[in-house]
Amino acid sequence: MIKLTVLYGVPTDADAFEEYYANTHMPLVHKIPGLGRIEKAKIVGTPDRSAPPYHRIFEFWFDSPEQMNQVMGSQEARAATADLKNFATGGATIVVSQVED
Repeated sequence: MIKLTVLYGVPTDADAFEEYYANTHMPLVHKIPGLGRIEKAKIVGTPDRSAPPYHRIFEFWFDSPEQMNQVMGSQEARAATADLKNFATGGATIVVSQVED
């Protein structure tokens, strides 16, 4: 199993980020054809109570690298990725991982 994770840095305006994320960006994500399991989470803290380095995490789950490449290569996925610059003022780090049992 392959997981693509988007780590959203802390935005300059959290309320504006959340508004755009919910009402503009996520509708773009939901248009991606072949999208399977997805998971989104809002960061609420750290174990040591320091400032979290990220505001949100979003994960796409795929059966294989080939499936990920096919889904993420679609025009809709490219549009969602290009949209990051419109609201992710804290930056967005994207990583791909192999899920282990």
